[in-house]
Amino acid sequence: MLLYHANPGPRFNYIATYFIEELCGLKLTITSDITEFKAHRGRSVCYNDIKLGDSLHISPHGLLEQEGIAEQQVLLSTWNDLPCFFATGGDIPFDIFSASFYLVSRYEEYLPHTRDMYGRYAHANSIAYRNNFLELPLLDLWALELRKMFGVSITDMIPGKRVFRFVPTYDIDMAWCYLHKGFLRNAGGMLRSLIAGDFRQLAKRIDVLRGKRTDPFDVYEWLDALHLKFGLKPFYFFLVADRNSEYDKNISPRKQAMRSLISYHAAGYHTGIHPSWQSRNDEKKFVDETRQLADITGAAVMHNRFHYIAFDLPGGYRKLLRNGIREDHSMGYGSINGFRASVSSPFPWYDLEEDRETELVVHPFCWMDANSYYEQLYTPAQAFAELKSYHDIVKKTGGQLMTISHNNFFSDEPGFAGWKEVYEIFLDEVVYWDL
Repeated sequence: MLLYHANPGPRFNYIATYFIEELCGLKLTITSDITEFKAHRGRSVCYNDIKLGDSLHISPHGLLEQEGIAEQQVLLSTWNDLPCFFATGGDIPFDIFSASFYLVSRYEEYLPHTRDMYGRYAHANSIAYRNNFLELPLLDLWALELRKMFGVSITDMIPGKRVFRFVPTYDIDMAWCYLHKGFLRNAGGMLRSLIAGDFRQLAKRIDVLRGKRTDPFDVYEWLDALHLKFGLKPFYFFLVADRNSEYDKNISPRKQAMRSLISYHAAGYHTGIHPSWQSRNDEKKFVDETRQLADITGAAVMHNRFHYIAFDLPGGYRKLLRNGIREDHSMGYGSINGFRASVSSPFPWYDLEEDRETELVVHPFCWMDANSYYEQLYTPAQAFAELKSYHDIVKKTGGQLMTISHNNFFSDEPGFAGWKEVYEIFLDEVVYWDL
């Protein structure tokens, strides 16, 4: 596809390349030469105030030509039954590139906003939530409509683009429920069970510690069997805080059991750092934890997911880049499910303050069990329906469905009945048909 813009800048080049090549799957050439553009005999888009020839005309809104960050007027309308904004007068009734840039750059997160109880960008600030399209991978859907307009077939597309992928991921915040916690933590747990009169829980803990039953959170072999059955290539993110705190409760990475667990998964799967809450505002701790994980796995740490999905832009992503991490898996909310950047497909992070594309690749997720359970108060059946709906819409666009699960949700601990079965049913009844 040939795309004309009289004076393309870094914002335009970034979003046009991402939208056309990654989301539409078409090879893109950008030109500012009118003669070259008018002589072109293939698919073409004119990004200009005035339409040139018979090409598809997209009239600029102005965001991509601006410098700096300023409040934008966002008024919702519709195009082909999809929400859109930044209305203009082209063949498409809005500036699809400016609207996409606004969403995928997370422009609104650089503007003044309120924070939630954990100090994070509150999802209620977002235009996607306020306008009821948080559950839509809107950029993927816009791209699908554009492909239809151009009559794009699979043979026209870049090989490997727009191929649906399901990528399960697991945050290992608490590797075991009872094992390897040491005398004091287990003694405290027994005492609490005694005070509460919960003798069943007390007996379970004693049986696990005596080796008579498997630890409830030890579901790793069960997961291995599922991954093998469905040919899945998951990611595991390990919390390796040197000491515990209110929000950091994993087994110490100094313990051999924990080191062995991490080494085992690193040998067969993708692994990454799950930085502790303590390291959120302490980069030295973050560096120490990534070094600890690298020492255990024997490889540089390239993947990250922030604990509690707690990070700020641009600071959080710049910290990753400074420390050699090139893949982030935190683009979603820790308070509600949906598409935080309104896209399911991975994208290079654009540092809006510096107005430049970076080397960091962002992998959005749209569903996390903890959001369904703790925040949305869903039953396992409701969570299954939600997860299936995300699967169906992402598959329709040829995007990437990334989910987050926690090993403790697959246990038989109080409150988690049915969640293990829901995950297995999802793989059996939904993912099976993707094979």
